[in-house]
Amino acid sequence: MSVSDDDLAAVERQLGRIPRGVLEVSYRTPDGAPAVVKTAPRLPDGTPFPTLYYLTDQRLTGACSRLESGGVMREMQARLADDTELAAGYLRAHESYLAERDAIESLGTDFTGGGMPDRVKCLHVLVAHSLAKGPGVNPLGDEAVAMLADVEKLRGIAVPADWPAIAGAQ
Repeated sequence: MSVSDDDLAAVERQLGRIPRGVLEVSYRTPDGAPAVVKTAPRLPDGTPFPTLYYLTDQRLTGACSRLESGGVMREMQARLADDTELAAGYLRAHESYLAERDAIESLGTDFTGGGMPDRVKCLHVLVAHSLAKGPGVNPLGDEAVAMLADVEKLRGIAVPADWPAIAGAQ
């Protein structure tokens, strides 16, 4: 795995700091800009970093923050408690994330981020996971990306133009 110096410079501009432990750009916006990076399970100084996929695009991070402050996570958390199919899909997303991270380096923990598999804690992590892997892997991440596409009007700009809409949404 590798990442170009140009990509690292772009991510540094996005984050306002030097990125650490970047293995690759896992998702680019439709205009080609890095938006999600895959990060090593341990940073160069040895610090554990369990967040495998990290959202860097400022349009996406700002929109995720707006959705979070608007109560989206509370609604998702309530559905997660009541919908066994959704909970099973979210558990599979957690297991997939953990297996992928552990294949790089095991941290000896089952923490994956975003609250998976029992909570909805951080849309940024869930969105990063869904954008990196594509639709169908993380059901709540997929929903959040669809909200970014349509509610936040980022379809075709920061989110793929063909990202599936939320069932029943207009």
